[in-house]
Amino acid sequence: MKLSFNKNELLKSLNIVMKAVSSNTTTPLLKCILIDAQTNNIKFLSNDMELAIETNVSGTVIEKGTVAIDAKIFYEIIRKLPDDLVDFSTNERFIANIKCGKSVFNIPAQDPSDFPYPPMIEKDYSLGLSQFTLKEMIRETIFSLNMLENNKLMTGELFEIKNNVLRIVALDGHRVAIRKLKLGADYQDKQAVIPGKALNEISKILSDNIEDQVRLYFTNNHILFAFDETVVYSRLIEGEYFHIDNMISNDYRTKITVDKKEFHDSIERASLLVRESENKPIVFNTVDDYMEMSVNSSFGSMDESIEIEKEGEDIRIGFNPKFLLDAIKVIDDEKLTLYMLSRKAPCFIKDAEENYIYMILPVNIL
Repeated sequence: MKLSFNKNELLKSLNIVMKAVSSNTTTPLLKCILIDAQTNNIKFLSNDMELAIETNVSGTVIEKGTVAIDAKIFYEIIRKLPDDLVDFSTNERFIANIKCGKSVFNIPAQDPSDFPYPPMIEKDYSLGLSQFTLKEMIRETIFSLNMLENNKLMTGELFEIKNNVLRIVALDGHRVAIRKLKLGADYQDKQAVIPGKALNEISKILSDNIEDQVRLYFTNNHILFAFDETVVYSRLIEGEYFHIDNMISNDYRTKITVDKKEFHDSIERASLLVRESENKPIVFNTVDDYMEMSVNSSFGSMDESIEIEKEGEDIRIGFNPKFLLDAIKVIDDEKLTLYMLSRKAPCFIKDAEENYIYMILPVNIL
């Protein structure tokens, strides 16, 4: 095998495939990138057996071939090279030679014959989206996952297509995040639970350009994301997802509208006195057109009030400030509307069209 690359183009492709290289494995090939140049096109492939990424690489094929090479070593070498042409070659003993400028590296590679290729995906059902839109919908929900949860369903997001609306749902037992998008075409109903790890990595390589498209292909066990020169494969999480509609209520006794920035900044100030180990809530107490916020911890106390628009009853209720901040930070509206039924019932933050819904469970207070 003999290839030639522009260093920056090579590094760009490596940054993509590194996201599916396994770091915790005893299988050497899973720590590798497969370099496939069996045709005039160059492809890089990585696979940790849950997530696989394949991307086309800009470069010149001088002699065809394929090889597996340790991803971390290869990436670090390329990253440190000068901005110049990189010549890459291997011999029959699987020794890789890397030349750039006055630098020459010889490192061991591996026989690629046993490298795990991703499964063949039947492209019967697909959904097209703007890359930017998908990236934003992931950002606006993924914080509600618990990646350490033993219940696998809480480590993945529900992608549900129903009545030509895409709904993405994430939850962790204390909160729920929901984003909806009206689709511009007719689709059959579909459900899939996609691992949060896969979505997190995909969101890092999706474009910020609203014109760039991504296509999602669904099967019973896998999902495939195809965009630009890259294809990402992920296993789905098995099992019946939680009955989300049973958790969502439109009943409320108190409706509060508040300036988002003022609300956010007040909660951030209160959070200065809260440590996760203490589990101290921030307490809200509405009085007419004001909401008093207070926190009392071993680090001190704080009291503050902000103006609100209120419909219904006054309420005194406590929340984990982190859960509130996580939701508020991803909402672009200048005003927020909170719906509350009682101090022991969930609070809902949502817009009038319910394009987003954030449900947060309260903390018991005296």
